[in-house]
Amino acid sequence: TTEMVSHAQLATLAIFALLPLFAVGETCLSPQVTSQVYTTSEATVSSETVVIIEFSLVCKNGHRDLNIYAEFNDKTFPASRVEETNKFQVSWSDEHKKIAAGKHTVRFFDEEAYADLRKAQRGGDDTSSIKSLFTIDVNHPGATEGIWVQSEFVAATVSILVFYLAHNAKSKLS
Repeated sequence: TTEMVSHAQLATLAIFALLPLFAVGETCLSPQVTSQVYTTSEATVSSETVVIIEFSLVCKNGHRDLNIYAEFNDKTFPASRVEETNKFQVSWSDEHKKIAAGKHTVRFFDEEAYADLRKAQRGGDDTSSIKSLFTIDVNHPGATEGIWVQSEFVAATVSILVFYLAHNAKSKLS
């Protein structure tokens, strides 16, 4: 029984020694971000504006296994990470009128700050005081209606007109 007690004590000691490694979440220090942004600019062929942000994230402390969340217009979206890299992508869509032309700031959060953000949103509190990990500016030019007549229609109409004129000219010669 003494041997069993010493094994139990050793196992308990090992659990308590390893517990801080699992309990403490590591955060990204001094994030360096490079990004590319795409927004819908043509409203004629799409019913909603789409925003796609691709970004690379490098942490000063080398932390890579982060879950990142974006916040835009009081809505949150998870960012997808390309496996084994530091590259992420986040995207969403909304009605054209809800994503107006202009500069928009998208805030990004790690898991800890995201939990604080969600708590504030559920409580109806102001979320602007919650510190984001970083931000990315989206310069959306707006979605224009474009031309009302599609180029395929114009090409088909012109070819029918040319055929008609050629056929009439040939008929008059015969």
